Amino acid sequence: MSINSSVAGNGAASNSSTTILLGRILLSVIFLLSGFGKLTAISGTAGYFGALGLPVPTVTAVLVGLIELLGGLAILVGFQTRVAAWVLAIFTIATGLVAHTGWADQMQMIQF
Repeated sequence: MSINSSVAGNGAASNSSTTILLGRILLSVIFLLSGFGKLTAISGTAGYFGALGLPVPTVTAVLVGLIELLGGLAILVGFQTRVAAWVLAIFTIATGLVAHTGWADQMQMIQF
């Protein structure tokens, strides 16, 4: 193997690792901020969930906030990343179907 191909190979691996790290950071920030926001404004979140007709709105709000916060943290630090990604993917689909159904609302469209 020549020196040039070795250097090119390492550069590509380094770029890939950097891109993956940046992606993990950016993805986790979405869930960390959302979860933190829900948990620090639990009464407002519970009120919104109650208006949606979700059962036990306060408990549901805490669970949703924890899923987002802990899932985002797991992806950020690399703990059980695949499991966390699957949980957050399923959670996101469920959230879209249950809570973000107002497709005519401009704010709902922006979130997707």
